[in-house]
Amino acid sequence: MNKERFQGNWKQFKGKIRERWGRLTNDDLDVIAGREEQFVGKLQERYGIAKEEAVQQFREFLDACEEMETEHKTR
Repeated sequence: MNKERFQGNWKQFKGKIRERWGRLTNDDLDVIAGREEQFVGKLQERYGIAKEEAVQQFREFLDACEEMETEHKTR
C-alpha cells in the first residue's frame, strides 16, 4: 500500500491504528492526519523506539492492511 492510499483512507485506518498502538491518543491521530513522518515520529515518542523500528512497524502495518483488503476483495 502506498502513502497516498494511506493518507486518503486515513479515517478508516484510525481505528486499526488505535487497536495496534494503544498509546497513540486521538489528539496524536489528529496531528498525524495520515502523514507518514508524523506517524513515525509519534511512534518513536510514545513507544521510545528508534526511527528505523518505527518505520518498520509502519510498513508492516501497511502490508497487513493491504493483505486484509486483498482477501476481502477475493471473497
